[in-house]
Amino acid sequence: MAILVTGGAGFIGSHLTERLLSQGKKVVVIDNFNDFYPPAYKRENICTAIQDSNLTVHEADICDATACQKIFEGHPVEKIIHLAAYAGVRPSIERPLLYEEVNCRGTVNMLELSRRYKVQQFIFGSSSSVYGNNQKIPFSEDDPVNEPISPYATTKRAGELFCYNYHHLYKIPVCCLRFFTVYGPRQRPDLAIRKFTELIDRDQPITMYGDGTTERDYTYFSDIIDGVTSVLDKPFDFEIINLGDSKPVQLARLISLIEQELGKKAHIKRLPEQPGDVQRTYADIRKATHFLKYQPKVPIEQGVRLFIAWYQGHKNKRSSGFSK
Repeated sequence: MAILVTGGAGFIGSHLTERLLSQGKKVVVIDNFNDFYPPAYKRENICTAIQDSNLTVHEADICDATACQKIFEGHPVEKIIHLAAYAGVRPSIERPLLYEEVNCRGTVNMLELSRRYKVQQFIFGSSSSVYGNNQKIPFSEDDPVNEPISPYATTKRAGELFCYNYHHLYKIPVCCLRFFTVYGPRQRPDLAIRKFTELIDRDQPITMYGDGTTERDYTYFSDIIDGVTSVLDKPFDFEIINLGDSKPVQLARLISLIEQELGKKAHIKRLPEQPGDVQRTYADIRKATHFLKYQPKVPIEQGVRLFIAWYQGHKNKRSSGFSK
């Protein structure tokens, strides 16, 4: 029996795939290697893992029900970790129909296949964005999430609701994990820490929306992977669980940490706050601590240091014509 990881060549998905393989598990990856960012990055992400005989990679679209059904027919899938999605708040405002199609229909396709093929667990990668501009902090799984402020957040909340539908109707065990601003090696190039690092390193200006006081609960990827893999070992019916660091960091401080590690000063272009951006994210992780024994281990200072060490090594390999 195999664990299916959708989006398994992406940032979080590739790290998760490697962790599962290191535990001796059979893994099936579905990823369409789209051009939201360079597909070559995703192929680099899995270039080591793909050498493992326990890994099978299918280049397919989660919205293509026929292609996905053929994958299920060829592999006995025991559990699904559904990470594939179009991500990002600002791009979702520009392309809401695309986000609705992929994030909603793709999720329903995976749930329908779970029903048909008797999958034992369905783990859904949700997002802290579902909380919107929640005024109560920290954000708890019991808080109302009826006012998402971007199409991306709306599609993630819709995904959670579809998950509950399938749990209620077909008794599929489902766990929705709300990720809080994940960062680290292989991070998408459009995300703040990688984008800022690359621009500061090249002495190019970075854009700061607002006055630098917006806060994000930055969570190092390995802590997220710890949480995801812990779920696999737990019995559950339907759960929603926050996975974050629970220590929000102001944008201005984040930029300062990157400056310190690079030994360079940022040239900052200040612009008004953007529609769809929330003022803060802040995870209440008491449920994760109780249910999963989840405990974040990597503080932001160490995480930024580790990311920039990876970035510099990766840059050197690219410049010498070798990538990994």
